[in-house]
Amino acid sequence: MGVPGWFARERADGDRFADLVDGAANPDDDEFAHELAVVGGLRELGTSGAPDAETRRRIREEIAGRLAEAEAPPKRRGHAVANLAAAAVALVVALGGLTLLLSKDALPGDPLYGIKRAGESAALGLTFDDQEKAKKHLEFATHRVGELDELTRQGAGTGAYFTGLADFETDLRAGVTQLTALVTDQGGQTRLTELRSWARQQSARLGVQVGQAPAEARDKFTAARDLLDKVQARTTDLGSRLVCYTITTGSSDDLGAVPAAGDCVRNPDSPNAALPPMTTTVPPSVPTGSPSPSALPPSSGVDVATPTGPLAPPSGGTPPPVVATPTPTKPPPATSTTRPPPLISIPPLIPGLPPIIIG
Repeated sequence: MGVPGWFARERADGDRFADLVDGAANPDDDEFAHELAVVGGLRELGTSGAPDAETRRRIREEIAGRLAEAEAPPKRRGHAVANLAAAAVALVVALGGLTLLLSKDALPGDPLYGIKRAGESAALGLTFDDQEKAKKHLEFATHRVGELDELTRQGAGTGAYFTGLADFETDLRAGVTQLTALVTDQGGQTRLTELRSWARQQSARLGVQVGQAPAEARDKFTAARDLLDKVQARTTDLGSRLVCYTITTGSSDDLGAVPAAGDCVRNPDSPNAALPPMTTTVPPSVPTGSPSPSALPPSSGVDVATPTGPLAPPSGGTPPPVVATPTPTKPPPATSTTRPPPLISIPPLIPGLPPIIIG
């Protein structure tokens, strides 16, 4: 039975790739270029994280000692295996921590950059406060801008710029979404002001780098700066609605809650609302010479200071006629209305009879 042609080709390709990895053959053009780059990165990663000669000697002696203990009587075999497993776990953890430390300065496109991003994701997973998590996203976005600046100094390729800018936009959107959600729920003009200032600074930093970046990556720089401009506009619009009853439209986009539009009905219970000062209505001034509203009108037009008795006749003259003095008009007495006594209702003594009413 013959061997299929596709199986023979795959086997030939596998043998060819194995020879290239072992260095027994030279690649032709771009033959297995991506696969060989991955293998080279893995080898470099293993070399950078490998312990030194002294550490390997101590590990070898420790493992040899554990194996010797494992050959002891059966009653101690379980303890020896457990200790050996613990030593292996400790070795893996130590190597992982060393690799994570070495990846601290990795740039987009470096073999250790993925490990650096994995460490950032782990840090986010261990952060449970929403505001601190939003700050970490913005902090990581700031790191991406610094890495892009370093890529410009080193003259990196276009792919590294694409990776760095994509991660920058991812952290930017996540941080702005979480922060605007907190502001919408709890208020905080200060948070929006800080976010707007941060976005302005990062846009200026990217504007300096775009002239030195490769031409293929400049469109990505422009898109990142446009996104930062949208963040500044979003913080301005959202800040102007914090004192309103309706702050958002209830919908969201890539930057979080969308601010509402239209007239703003101020919410006095909002923590950002500035209440107007209290004013007291002053009644219109009373014209000079007019009586006070609470003053009673005079009861008569007679001057009470004028004597009412007859005047003494002048000496040697005829007495003047006596004029009757008008009696002051008294207001009618107030009529009192006597209210009838209230009715007294006694509940029926026997069920089924009407109540007894007195009055």
